Amino acid sequence: MSPRSPSAQAAVARHGWAQAVATVLGTLVAMGVVAALGLWGAGATDLPENAFPRVVTATVVTAVGGTVKLSGSAGGLADSEAGLTVIPLSVTLTGALVLGAGFLRPLRHRAVAGGPELAGWAARIAVLWLLALLALAYAARQTFKLSLGDDTLGDLGDLFGVSPEVGFTTDVPQTLLFGLLWLAGVLVLALLVSRRAPLPGRLLPFQESVRPAAHAMVVLLLAYVVLGILVALLVAVTRGHAPETLAVILLGLPNLVWLALTIGLGATWNGRVEGPFGLPMPHLLDEVLRSEDTATLNLRTLAEHDGRVWWLVVVDAVLLLSVAFLMAARSPARVRAWRHAVHLAVALALTVLMICLVGRISAHYGLSVLGIGDLGGDLGGDLFLKPELWAAIGLGALWGLVAGFLGALLARPVHRKGEIKPADA
Repeated sequence: MSPRSPSAQAAVARHGWAQAVATVLGTLVAMGVVAALGLWGAGATDLPENAFPRVVTATVVTAVGGTVKLSGSAGGLADSEAGLTVIPLSVTLTGALVLGAGFLRPLRHRAVAGGPELAGWAARIAVLWLLALLALAYAARQTFKLSLGDDTLGDLGDLFGVSPEVGFTTDVPQTLLFGLLWLAGVLVLALLVSRRAPLPGRLLPFQESVRPAAHAMVVLLLAYVVLGILVALLVAVTRGHAPETLAVILLGLPNLVWLALTIGLGATWNGRVEGPFGLPMPHLLDEVLRSEDTATLNLRTLAEHDGRVWWLVVVDAVLLLSVAFLMAARSPARVRAWRHAVHLAVALALTVLMICLVGRISAHYGLSVLGIGDLGGDLGGDLFLKPELWAAIGLGALWGLVAGFLGALLARPVHRKGEIKPADA
C-alpha cells in the first residue's frame, strides 16, 4: 500500500488531538459562561455553602442531557420527596453551536471526506467529551439545609430534632450515556446542515434532499430565538427587571420561544404550577397554568386571556414560508414542488418532535413531619408541562406540506443549481 499523500497527511493533522481538546474546552467554557451569567441573573449567587460553582456545573450537565437527581433527608420522623426534570435550552443551544463550529472548522474547503477520517475525528472529540462529562458529573453535587419556618411544622421540627436537607447529585452512567448521544446528535446535525461540510462519497446522493431541509429547520429555530431576544430586551427596557430578563435569555429562552412555535402551529400542551415553584415565562402562561388542576395551553385557551396570541399563527406562517423558500432556493432545480413539500413536512415533524421531547418540564418537592405537611404546603410544590405529542407532530407535518409546496412555487423564478438559463436573443 502506498503511503499517504502530503495533502492527506495535512488534512488529518488539521483535526488531531490538539484541535479536539480546543473544541471540547471551547464548548464547555461557552456553556459554563452562559449558565453562570444566567444563574447570576436568577440570584443563584446567594445560595449558601458556596454552592454556586456546583450549581453552574449541574446546569451544564443537564443542558447536554445529563441526569441530576434531587435528594432529600429529614430524619426518621419525617419524610421528604423531590424530583426535577428540565433542560436549560439556552445553554444547550450555545454548546451545540460552538461544538458544531469546532467540529466543522478543520473540514472546511473540502468536497469529500472518507468515512474513517470523519469517524476518527469524531472519536477524538467523543473520548475527551466523555472524560469531561465524568469530571462534571462528580463535581455537580451539593446539599442544602432548609428552615421549617415558625408555624406548627417548625415547632414539631424543633421538638423532634428534624433538620431537613435537600440537595442534588448526578446519575453518572445516565449522564455519560445521554451526553454521548447529545454529542453524536450535534455532530451529525452539523454535517447535515453545513453546505460546505464534506461527506463520504456514498452519502453524497442524499445531500440534495436532506441538507436544504435540515438547514431550513435550523434557520427556523434560530429565527425564533432571535425574535425572543428582541422581545425580551424590549420588555427589559420598558418594564425593568433586567437581571430576571437576563436569566430567562441565558437559561430558558428557547424553552419559551419553541413552545410558542408549536402553539402557533396549533399544538396543545398540558401543565400545572402549584406552590412556590414558578416557570421563567410570561405572566400570561403562568396565570393559565395556575388557574386549575391541569391547565390546557393552546391558541384557544390563551386567547381567552389575551387575544394577541393569535399573532403566533401569523409569525409561524411567515417564518415557515421564508424557510421553505430558502430550502427550495438551495435545492437543485429538478426537484419538484411536491418533493419540497414532503421534505419540509418530514423535517418540521421531526423538529416538533424534538421540541416536545426537550421542552418537557417536571419538578416536585415536599416535606411532612409526623404526617403534617403532606409533602406540600409552603415547603412543597408541583409543576409540570408536557405536550400532546402525536397531535403536535401531525400538525407539524401538515404545516410543512403546505409551506413546502408554497415555498417551492415562490422559488421558481430564482436561478438554482442545475438550471440552465437560455441565452438572450
